[in-house]
Amino acid sequence: MLEEEDLLKKQVSPDMRHPEGIFLSTSDLPKLRNLEKGVDILVASPGRLVDFIERGKISLRNVNLALDEADRMLDMGFERQVRKIVQQMEMPQPGARQTMLFSATYPAEIQKLASDFLSNYIFLAARKVGSSTDLIVQRVEFVRDVDKRDHLVILLLDIILLQDALTLVFVETNRAADALECWLSRKGFPSTAIHGDKIQMERERALKLFRSGCTPILVATDVAAWGLDIPHVAHVINFDLPRAVDDYVHRIGRTGRAGKSGLAIAFFSEKNAPPAKPLVELMQETNQEIPECVGWITPVISRITKYLSTITRYSNGVPNSLIQTEI
Repeated sequence: MLEEEDLLKKQVSPDMRHPEGIFLSTSDLPKLRNLEKGVDILVASPGRLVDFIERGKISLRNVNLALDEADRMLDMGFERQVRKIVQQMEMPQPGARQTMLFSATYPAEIQKLASDFLSNYIFLAARKVGSSTDLIVQRVEFVRDVDKRDHLVILLLDIILLQDALTLVFVETNRAADALECWLSRKGFPSTAIHGDKIQMERERALKLFRSGCTPILVATDVAAWGLDIPHVAHVINFDLPRAVDDYVHRIGRTGRAGKSGLAIAFFSEKNAPPAKPLVELMQETNQEIPECVGWITPVISRITKYLSTITRYSNGVPNSLIQTEI
């Protein structure tokens, strides 16, 4: 939300009234005053927008619609609220409004959303949907969980802090983000953290420190994988590899932006076997070097998947001895 509003303020025509953002945790009064003056662009989270509409502060009778990061909104459970806004709150019908839907991936759920919200729409793809860009060099390194912190320090000393650039480190949980940020700070690496448990003020402060370079390392959960457009993010480290390759695409997309190159490093261990196959396919699409630690496990995963599929299809009423195969 904060990033989108800041970007709009830099890009809109000076003749337009300033864009306004509605945040979940900010005071209502300043926002209401700005809305009463009139705005040409309103940036809002689904829940907060519903709240303002139901209180009679906003009308959608004469608006166009843009859904940014649509796949992420579905992942976070906002579909019901989004549908309520579009279909039940006096918004013009699809043929009577301009509708834009932006998404880095295009799963079946997003296709259904597009067919419901758009009328005779045109599909545009800047590149292969759900893929990465060849401007990002991707590296996957085998690291045991107990060795991750030490290996991260080696990377920071070896290739990252020697450059005047920002580094984004992704972890799986809020607690892990706080713990790693605290540990790095004690080790002498200027760091800050952002995750879902932090209030809006804390997030804004962390992003400001990171963007300015005061703390060139930002430890984050997937809350930072969508919508952030911060210049000079040269490195993305997947300290904890995500379970879904789409999340991996979003994460590494924080670097290699606006024609600049970037480096994405992922820590891989035995527990990351499930996403190995789609990860290899993604890396092959952009001509990345496939490390042995990931390459060898891909055919094994394929055979195991085929084996389990065979069991599912034929085990009902068939002796196990007749369907077991050597994997």
